Amino acid sequence: MRIITGLAELNASVGRHLGYSDYRAVTQADIDRFAELTGDHQWIHVDTERAAQGPFGGTIAHGLLTLSLGPRLANSIYRIEGMRMGVNYGYDRIRFPSPVPVNSKVRLGATLSSVREVEGGVQVGITFVWEIEGRAKPACVAEMLLRYAAEEPAG
Repeated sequence: MRIITGLAELNASVGRHLGYSDYRAVTQADIDRFAELTGDHQWIHVDTERAAQGPFGGTIAHGLLTLSLGPRLANSIYRIEGMRMGVNYGYDRIRFPSPVPVNSKVRLGATLSSVREVEGGVQVGITFVWEIEGRAKPACVAEMLLRYAAEEPAG
């Protein structure tokens, strides 16, 4: 677990790889729950019989399911401290280069890609790469944007 404390350490960490999460299996139950929650019941995700005859040889995770695993997996890689508060500001450049087959395992790699001043604090960019165990091409690549309000000075 990499702990980054305060603005000076954030700035000094730009360009550094923060580490990897453990692998996490993506099961059909995960896919089905995500489909139910989002209403995305496309057959390549939820119809195991039809998907077995389809282009991927079985069901695959929704791209947005893969993306949504980012914060959970990131929790074991890094933590940013010494700020008053932080919020998810969004994602840039989201791509899904490779599907995640059911029961495959994914892990997250994180690199602190940018820190820039914004009104009231800083915007931090962290490039996430979701890797599929045993595959060369990643499942997803995206830059997560976080906004942090600096710790208020004592006094």
